Amino acid sequence: MATGTIPGDPRPPARFRRAPRRVRRRGERGPLASLGLHATLLLAALVAVFPPFWLLVTSFKPSGETFSRSLVADFTLDNYDRVLGDTAFLTWFGNSLLVVGTTTVAGVLISATTGYALSRFRFPGMRPLMWTLLITQMFPMAVLIVPLYNLMARYGLLNQPVSLIVTYLTIAVPFCAWMMKGFFDTIPVAIDESGRVDGLNPFGTFWRLILPLARPGLAVTGFYTFVTAWAEVAYATAFLTGEDNLTLAGGLQTFVNQHTQDWHLLTAAAVLIAVPAALVFGYAQRHLQAGLTAGATKA
Repeated sequence: MATGTIPGDPRPPARFRRAPRRVRRRGERGPLASLGLHATLLLAALVAVFPPFWLLVTSFKPSGETFSRSLVADFTLDNYDRVLGDTAFLTWFGNSLLVVGTTTVAGVLISATTGYALSRFRFPGMRPLMWTLLITQMFPMAVLIVPLYNLMARYGLLNQPVSLIVTYLTIAVPFCAWMMKGFFDTIPVAIDESGRVDGLNPFGTFWRLILPLARPGLAVTGFYTFVTAWAEVAYATAFLTGEDNLTLAGGLQTFVNQHTQDWHLLTAAAVLIAVPAALVFGYAQRHLQAGLTAGATKA
């Protein structure tokens, strides 16, 4: 009798049997699927990282090697020195700080108070207000340039920072107010009630109790408002003229136009402009993760 067999058992001996096939669980990827997924993610990461990397590399090249395909052969900081010393970059930077700082602070305050009112109170005209905030997001920015330009010209606000501040607020506040309403909805109403029991008025409850809990949402709102004002080009070039009145977005266009093509200076200026945006993004990203975790805990 063969080893490993049982009399009357029709199956082959144990040594000739196949090992049982492993059943793949639902949602589990096979080796080829995992390889394809990781290859796709790696390719997408390279596509995303290559443009800013090449911009940084080009900013350190001499003017004669701007379009060369090689990496930095003759490392130089002359492009940065010329941007900071021979152009009005610092003036543009100051104008941008004024516009962006005012827009961010005002946008966060208006969005937070509007979102809190929509989340906690019921008042006449509430639903039309919510629809108005939503509908304003449907209009492309380019469509509004001409009417807003005529409006600013009528009130004498052209070539004034206030024209950009008001414009950027009309763009950022509707979306941020909706976002803050959703965040305030996750905060228990019992906190408001406890504040009123302790003698706080509605604004005191909002300022002392609710606003500190909404810090992650405020950070994300501030980041969105900052990016809206920092990276916008169309309104900045339409409403402001003259080298001393330009912001950074408008100043970049002076390097490459119909008269001059200073690509090496453009790359250096673009890198300098990206540094504050990267710092703000890193700060907001940390608070965004905290906000997601807080929302999961509340749920």
